[in-house]
Amino acid sequence: MMQFKINGEVCEADVDIRTSLLDLLREHLGLTGAKKGCDHGQCGACTILVNGRRINACLTLAVMHQEDEIVTVEGLGQPGRLHPLQQAFVSRDAFQCGFCTPGQVCSAAGMLGEAKDGWASHASAEIVGAPELTDAEIAERMSGNICRCAAYPNIVDAIRDVAESEA
Repeated sequence: MMQFKINGEVCEADVDIRTSLLDLLREHLGLTGAKKGCDHGQCGACTILVNGRRINACLTLAVMHQEDEIVTVEGLGQPGRLHPLQQAFVSRDAFQCGFCTPGQVCSAAGMLGEAKDGWASHASAEIVGAPELTDAEIAERMSGNICRCAAYPNIVDAIRDVAESEA
C-alpha cells in the first residue's frame, strides 16, 4: 500500500510500481479531472501540480511522488468557491468542449507561479526579474497545452485577467 498527499488529503492505494501518476489519479482514486489525451506528454490534458510545479501526469510514475504535494484541478477550487483561474475561464468563455480545461487551468496556475518566481521563457524580453505577462509571453508559456477547439484567445485573456489581479 502506498500513501500520497493529494489535494491536501492523505490517500492510500495499492498500485503496481509501473502505474503512471495519471492512472493512479483516474483509475485508482476516481479523480478524473486530469484527462488522458495523448498519453505521451504532448497535449497537456493531464497537467497537474506537484510541489507547486506543473507536470504531465502521464509521463511520471506514481511511486515517484509518495512524498510530494499533488494538486489536481479538483483541489484548486470547489463548486461555489472557484479558484480565480477557474472563475476567469468561465467569465472569459475560455473553453468549448472542456476536455483540455482542467489541464489548462492547472498549467496556468503553475505558469503564474513560475512567472512570479522570475522564470524566463523563450518569449521573455529579459532573463532577469519577473517577466511581463504579455499575450505572446502567456501563449509561449502555455504552448504545451493543446486546445483542439482553438479557444486560445479566450484562454490567454483569462490568464491575463488573473495575472493582472494578482499583480
